Parts: sequence; structure tokens; C-alpha cells
Amino acid sequence: MLKEFQEFISKGNVMDLAVGVIIGAAFGKIVDSLVNDIIMPIVGAIFGGLDFNNYFFGLSSAVTAVTLAEAKKQGAVFAYGSFITVVLNFLILAWIIFIMVKAVNNMRKRLEKEKPAPAPAAPPADVALLTEIRDLLAKK
Repeated sequence: MLKEFQEFISKGNVMDLAVGVIIGAAFGKIVDSLVNDIIMPIVGAIFGGLDFNNYFFGLSSAVTAVTLAEAKKQGAVFAYGSFITVVLNFLILAWIIFIMVKAVNNMRKRLEKEKPAPAPAAPPADVALLTEIRDLLAKK
């Protein structure tokens, strides 16, 4: 079982996957910062200077706070502003991944076009023999 595990872990696909997960996590943090620190403040300024993260309403009468963090301490809240931020974060990440996949696909297509066409394969021996017989009969 240990030998099978060593074979599995030493395959290139596993290492590629591990690198992809690590880079994806780091990329996710970059997108989070882009959304939370750059895009959402601009959107908030357009909509009256309010922070989207603080858009919520209390689900009980005990919730009287004006910030989400304080309201969560008081009771259950419906934090739709945080949800809007996460959805925007997802859409930006999905768009970036779409652009990256599209670029890779275009590069692959371009490389396929530049690749020379493979030489035609030699015919099987029986076909070559029949062709030779046909050519000899045609000469007579």
C-alpha cells in the first residue's frame, strides 16, 4: 500500500494539481482584496457612501446595531450586503478564469496551425504488393 501511495504521489498530475490549488488560493486572496478594497468602495460611493458589507436587517427585534459585526453579536441577521460582495467576487474570479482559459485555447489553436502536417503513413504491405502487381500488369 505504501508503494502504491508513492507511485500515486510521484505522478506529475498530482504535483500539478497541488501547485494549482496553492496558486488558486493565493489568486483568490488577490481577487478578495480587489473586490473588498477597490471595487466595493467605489460601488459604495456611487450608492451613497455606504459599505455594502453593512447592508443587513435583523431577524429579531433585539438587533439594533448599525454595523454588521455589532448586529451579529446581538442576534441573527440577514446580511445581504456580504452576499452581494461574495457574488461580485465570484463573478470577477469566473471572468478572469474564462479569459485565461480562452487565451490558452487560442494559443493551442495557433500552435496546432503552425505544426507541420504529418507525412502520410506508408500503406500496409499487402496494399503495397497489390499496387506493385497492378503497375506490372499495366506495363504489359
